[in-house]
Amino acid sequence: MQIKFNSSCLICIVGEMMNFRQLQTFVLIAESGGFARAEGRLRLSQPAASRQILALEAELGIPLFDRIGRRIKLTSGGEDLLQRARRLLQDAESFVERARALKGGQAGTLRVGSTGFHIETLLADFLPTFRRRYPSVEIDLIEDGGARLPERLRRGDIHLGLTPPVDEDFGMRPLAPNIGLAVVSSKHRLAGKKILEITELADESLLLLRRDFASRVVFDTACHIARIKPRVILESAAPHTLLALARTGNGVAIVPSNVHIAPFVSCRSCTVVHRSEDGLPSLGISSVIWRPMQNSSLTN
Repeated sequence: MQIKFNSSCLICIVGEMMNFRQLQTFVLIAESGGFARAEGRLRLSQPAASRQILALEAELGIPLFDRIGRRIKLTSGGEDLLQRARRLLQDAESFVERARALKGGQAGTLRVGSTGFHIETLLADFLPTFRRRYPSVEIDLIEDGGARLPERLRRGDIHLGLTPPVDEDFGMRPLAPNIGLAVVSSKHRLAGKKILEITELADESLLLLRRDFASRVVFDTACHIARIKPRVILESAAPHTLLALARTGNGVAIVPSNVHIAPFVSCRSCTVVHRSEDGLPSLGISSVIWRPMQNSSLTN
């Protein structure tokens, strides 16, 4: 009768019946050609090593060595299991190394939630550098509006979110200022302005991002504080759609400053200044946020 073993069988045996020390002892004795020759590598006395082999044979139910006087020789079953034992020890070493890498944030999958324009203007240039530094970390990008990212973070859909700061119990690190821009055609009455009070937009036809974008939430809050009701002619998820319409004189596009405006060379942009509830000028900040219970290495 031929006895067949597979990896899952060996893993089960190792996990439930023996320890890796016994397996290491078996491999070293077989490779060294005897107990005496393996003694230095094992750091075990011959009697202790012999007891481990006897225990392993008892658990497996087959002899691993033939004892010929003072000499030993692998049985046919021992020769077969030696190759599997080597692979199992290699897998175990790889398993431990992988666990260490995961613990240190050097491996695994990182799900990053971001708006499309953060992906375009920030992550597109950053990710190649990150992958070179952490080749074992797989990045999954999830595109969504900034206003929805905190909720996705709470649900565990993502590990990190790129969004303006939120009044939540999240870990946070600011990345860069993110102000609101009013973008118009070169012939628009506002084209020559560098700073624009939000109240000056009261009578303009506005091209806005949808309400699931955090910058839109900020803009709506500023309008409420200024007691103006914006005249919105389009809401879009695509900032470049708004810019294309603004360039041809179809209204004023309100976009965050991390939107790439350069291709629209005939556009003119100015900073929109608005006040917070305490009357002070308010500026936005792009931030990376995470749940505090996640890997503490994110704070390093």
